[in-house]
Amino acid sequence: MTNPLALQLYTVRDQLAADRDGVLRRVAGLGYGAVEPFDPTTDPEGFRRVADDLGLAVPITHAYALLDQEPAKVFDAIATVGAELVVIPGGVPHEEFTTRDGLARTADLLNGLAGHAAARGMRIGYHNHWWEIEPRFGERHALEELAGLLAPEVFLEVDTYWAAVGGADVPALLRRLGDRVLALHVKDGPGDKESPHTAVGAGVMPVPDVLAAAPGAWRIVELDHCAGDVFEALAASRDHLDALEAV
Repeated sequence: MTNPLALQLYTVRDQLAADRDGVLRRVAGLGYGAVEPFDPTTDPEGFRRVADDLGLAVPITHAYALLDQEPAKVFDAIATVGAELVVIPGGVPHEEFTTRDGLARTADLLNGLAGHAAARGMRIGYHNHWWEIEPRFGERHALEELAGLLAPEVFLEVDTYWAAVGGADVPALLRRLGDRVLALHVKDGPGDKESPHTAVGAGVMPVPDVLAAAPGAWRIVELDHCAGDVFEALAASRDHLDALEAV
């Protein structure tokens, strides 16, 4: 891995709301070299200033706001925080992934946003949950069918845990998707939809095999709902991933 280990800041959303600068300082102190915001429209100038001061890269961001706000304003905020990879993290009705017509509408949405992004020197991507994996079209998961309808510049950020919960053999899925995958959400837990997540390496995920299947993708730790102290889990996740890189 040549890119620094990143953290999806949704993991520490409650702590950020209370003390953004302190939390970013703590994240950097844990050894994370990059962060992925979940809302780049909240004080982008201040966020960028603190990230730069701490040496935190911001290569990628989620941008749910692109689905319900004026795209130009959202892209302005993204440009300010410095991200070039822009991920739609949901917001598409689940049922759209159960029919070919729904997948075509989803692809049209993402391809349309990709044109706006390209004008800013950015790329649009999509982040999965389990509901883009569970529906199948023959031998292919819905996410794979969607990938075949996307413009070449649209990438995928594969949430490896939710892909497993949705029934995928995650390493095999990543190998099939190939270069379309530019980022991975690396998380762990008991492997069901309801239980809280654990530190990476403390759950059921075959983390080494997952990482080996997409060696060039950004590794982004995310724990949606953490069992125990979240910062302890983030430190343990970093230690586990560092140890894998050292092998």
